[in-house]
Amino acid sequence: MKSPITILHTDNPVAAKDILTRNHPDLEIHSCDSYKALPYMIADTQAEVVYSVRFAGTPGFPRQDLLEAPSVKWVSVGGSGTDHMSPWDPNAVTVTNAAGVAADMMAQYALGAMFHFALGLPQFRAAQRRREWVSGIVEPIDGKSVLILGLGQTGQAVAARAKAQGLSTIGVRAHPKDTPNVDEVHGIKALPDLWARADFIVVCVPLLSTTRGLVGADSFAAMRPEAVIIDVSRGGVIDEATLVSALQSNAIRGAALDVFSVEPLPADHVLWGLENVIITPHCSSVYDGWDLKSVEMFSDNLWRYRNGEVLINIVNPERGY
Repeated sequence: MKSPITILHTDNPVAAKDILTRNHPDLEIHSCDSYKALPYMIADTQAEVVYSVRFAGTPGFPRQDLLEAPSVKWVSVGGSGTDHMSPWDPNAVTVTNAAGVAADMMAQYALGAMFHFALGLPQFRAAQRRREWVSGIVEPIDGKSVLILGLGQTGQAVAARAKAQGLSTIGVRAHPKDTPNVDEVHGIKALPDLWARADFIVVCVPLLSTTRGLVGADSFAAMRPEAVIIDVSRGGVIDEATLVSALQSNAIRGAALDVFSVEPLPADHVLWGLENVIITPHCSSVYDGWDLKSVEMFSDNLWRYRNGEVLINIVNPERGY
């Protein structure tokens, strides 16, 4: 059995190390809670395995030092997104992710956004601020349709909850195949014909060269005026300039946005002032204990690594998942 020197690169190092030490008491395990210190720790320890969380955003993340360190053979990303790691040579280093660790939470976020707009909460909240009693109606979401871009674990979790609420589900994935709780599955090329069919659009694809700008001017032009777009993917999948234009002109009903091209979203960004937008700080996947659940997943995978077995959640750098 292998006994690889292992580094836990996380902002919660004590709890993470407690889990790993309990499950792998014989391993040499080091903790690092700094971007700047990680390259030095790798060099000093000659670590073979690094579990890494992007806990302080992308700027300053030691990607090159991590991926090109001669001793590092496996990087286990603590979240599902790996765009901050790209590109890498899969023949030199294996990258895995924690796909599924936050799928249920992100699906609940998406469902909450659907209810928010269907119930007219932005209008009622605005009236409340004016201390004005307004007449209004609320809408059921059952019977409506949701278009899900990306049918990985998050997309499938969205589909399951949407079906339970009585929505019809349309999904798009790179390689179409029958998928639980999805009424129709299409390829990316079918999108021009699908935009107009959706009351809600949930974006949960990885950020790749093929998905950057996937939702742009032509997409918004084809959407229904009552459509709501919900983005839990990565900044860059939606073209922000055309999104702003669509929101300002009421070409679509609204948006729930958890990711942005620049994070944190600059204080002077126009999106902050739009009443038909929900802005959250890239937190749809962040819930109490998510990071420790991710460490548990890593610990299980570490047994596979030590026993020479195939790892789960190996990421193909070209596909991004």
